[in-house]
Amino acid sequence: MSKQQRWGALMELLAEQGRLEVEDAAAALEVSAATIRRDLDELAAQQMLVRTRGGAVAHGVSYELPLRYKSSRNAPEKQRIAQAVADLVATGDVVGLNGGTTMTEVARALALRHSEAPAPGAQPSTGTAPALTVVTNALNIAGDLAVRPQIKLVLTGGVARPQTYELVGPLTIGVLNEVVLDIAVLGVDGLDPDRGLMAHHEDEAAVSRLLAERAHRVVVAADATKIGRRAFARIAGLDRVHFLVTDASISPQARTRITEAGVKVLTV
Repeated sequence: MSKQQRWGALMELLAEQGRLEVEDAAAALEVSAATIRRDLDELAAQQMLVRTRGGAVAHGVSYELPLRYKSSRNAPEKQRIAQAVADLVATGDVVGLNGGTTMTEVARALALRHSEAPAPGAQPSTGTAPALTVVTNALNIAGDLAVRPQIKLVLTGGVARPQTYELVGPLTIGVLNEVVLDIAVLGVDGLDPDRGLMAHHEDEAAVSRLLAERAHRVVVAADATKIGRRAFARIAGLDRVHFLVTDASISPQARTRITEAGVKVLTV
């Protein structure tokens, strides 16, 4: 296991438990206690956790795992979800994407699907329509797509959140108020049949809400661990959602309730 893999595993354990003991973490990761101590010291130096005498604790009461440590969670499911989402997007569409690990996979799937590009170094001819237009507030997604000449990229302004690489605030809202989307694809922190779509932070929820309002169709891409989970800030009700793309482990009860709300559920 590499250092980055260990760090990701440690951060996941910390997000789940709120506290880590060196010996327990060493046993869980099958490495030495000395290795765990060094890892915890380095993560503490990055202010990712608070070091204690026998281990570490998470910052704050409600802990959000940073994006770079979440990328390995449910990765196969997210990749399948991303591919299914890409199949819903037509050539020439204007697509809005918020941030998160599932949205990162969606952006990659869209780029591969619309990969008919000019030869390396060539520029699209004047007047050539892009294969896709992507509007996003996610810095990492913009970085992935900026080198794709077949995709027109619109990155909102705003203030960057280091946990998720998303831009938020009045500048972000100002740009989104000036665009019209064919389809908005949203990642969420929670989806409840009664309360709808939710995010951990109200500023990210506001951006996702506006993406949904500016779109003709709304697709939610979320693995089944998000179904039934609640978060602090409400994005929108299920009446605003056209498709939910999730994995096959969604419970039959949840699927029925979401379908009854008028949402078409696609499982992969």
